[in-house]
Amino acid sequence: MAGSSVKGLKKVSLTQQIIIALVAGLLVGILVGPAIAPIKLIGDIWMRLIMMSVAVLLLIAGATSVGRIRVDQLGKIGLKVIAYFVIWTVVAVVFGVAVALIMQPGSGMPDMELSTTIAPPPLTNAEIVLDFFPKNIVASLAAGNNLQVVVFALFLGVALSAHVAKTKNETMLEFLETFRDLLLQIVGYVIKLAPIGVFSLIAWVGGTMGLQVVLPLLRYLLAVFIATFLYMLFLIAYTSIKVKVSIGSLVKKLLPMSMIAAGTTSSAIAFPQQLKDTEEQLGVSRRINHLVNPLGLVLMSAGQAIFVALAAIMLMQFFNQDMSIGRILQVVVVGTLACMGTLTVPGGALVIFAGMMVPLGLPIEGLALIAGVDWFRGMITTAPQVAGDALIAMIIAKEEGEFNRDIYDGKIAFDPEIHVEQPTATEAVPAS
Repeated sequence: MAGSSVKGLKKVSLTQQIIIALVAGLLVGILVGPAIAPIKLIGDIWMRLIMMSVAVLLLIAGATSVGRIRVDQLGKIGLKVIAYFVIWTVVAVVFGVAVALIMQPGSGMPDMELSTTIAPPPLTNAEIVLDFFPKNIVASLAAGNNLQVVVFALFLGVALSAHVAKTKNETMLEFLETFRDLLLQIVGYVIKLAPIGVFSLIAWVGGTMGLQVVLPLLRYLLAVFIATFLYMLFLIAYTSIKVKVSIGSLVKKLLPMSMIAAGTTSSAIAFPQQLKDTEEQLGVSRRINHLVNPLGLVLMSAGQAIFVALAAIMLMQFFNQDMSIGRILQVVVVGTLACMGTLTVPGGALVIFAGMMVPLGLPIEGLALIAGVDWFRGMITTAPQVAGDALIAMIIAKEEGEFNRDIYDGKIAFDPEIHVEQPTATEAVPAS
């Protein structure tokens, strides 16, 4: 009997364990009250385990992602792709910030005294810009200044790409990728401890704040859904106008890849379907498809951008922090840079957000609230990851004369022997 119970527990997924821990922790905290406060030590240890490898992981993951881009892909089309990634990531961050400011998902909470609250000193505009760039990358890593780490990672990635192109030697790149994989394995171990950490921190929050913590979580998820929906509606409408196709047909063609992404909360798992549908359903040439979508997988994360921006504003509201224009602009800038690269592992967006908390001056205790509902958030924000990349590929294909309208309209079936590179005659020259 006991053996069957153990087998039953093994079948409970990590996601289900976290949900159970969230509910159980909140109920236990509410029932026990302030006396449960010592349990917070367990949650704090879990938080530190998450934070310990964030800066190095951002450095190595960012550098290897850029380092894998071939020099011949960094031409006119490559720059156009990067420009679209940056613009649409900024748009996603702005949607997240705007919805958070309008809906106020973190407002109405009682004050909390937190010994770990980090109040960022006031900076001038020049100091804010200057602070993007590290003067000592070791010091930046030690201080957890992940904004500077990301900037250094971009330079290191470009140098790696140039080195590989010149020497044809990928030894250093492969070494860094192995190191990255080891760091991701460490993150995986820590994420498995999430039920314990979430239970401890949520129990502490529940004992301190009671039922008042529930409403902001529901408002937070609703806000994430609304921001994501509005962003996708905006991007689909823009693509519809740009490529001259109907919104309804676009939505229908994006559904398969989006449902896979939402169901698995993984853009990596949905990637094969994304590549297939971009060519066979959206009519994008293979050249554009195989340039934009792989780059998008590692360099653009619109859903993650919405999440980190909205979550940052929510926690500022939750902890009654300064909400000046300067801090909001800081969220936009840090959120954009942090999301120009993704970690395609469970909890990857949470790790990215954890790395943003120190430079944004957010108490790390707030991560427990986000972690508790992160699986539901992932279902909402993973779909734009794949659909957004596919739509950008479609826009660029149209601009480069490599959009096949006959395939899109279903007049002809996709044939890799015929339609790998050649668009239809009517789309061979971009429309003026």
